[in-house]
Amino acid sequence: MSDSTPTPTPTSAPTPAPTAEEAPAIDAAVRAELTRLRDSIDNIDAAVVHMLAERFKCTQQVGVLKAEHQLPPADPAREARQIARLRELAESAKLDPAFAEKLLNFIIAEVIRHHETIADGTR
Repeated sequence: MSDSTPTPTPTSAPTPAPTAEEAPAIDAAVRAELTRLRDSIDNIDAAVVHMLAERFKCTQQVGVLKAEHQLPPADPAREARQIARLRELAESAKLDPAFAEKLLNFIIAEVIRHHETIADGTR
């Protein structure tokens, strides 16, 4: 008597992206434009990182000041004003306001975490 259960076939791995040698030839002008745009993106990314570093230097000072004066790490009224302000800025810059709000909420959460750590160190 034979078993009529079908033999499972192995699932195939996803096809890897072609290497530069295997990819279709890209027109030199297109490649140059891609390179120019990607260089701009890289520069903007670097600027964003440096701006965030400067922002966190300021918020660290705020955290120390709050801790020294026993102020709470979070300030919901300020945070709400900042979110509303950033949403308006995003709209005027043609950036999705919901995305801008998510980004600011992420940053605010990290700032509050830093402020809590600073406060715990001063007790």
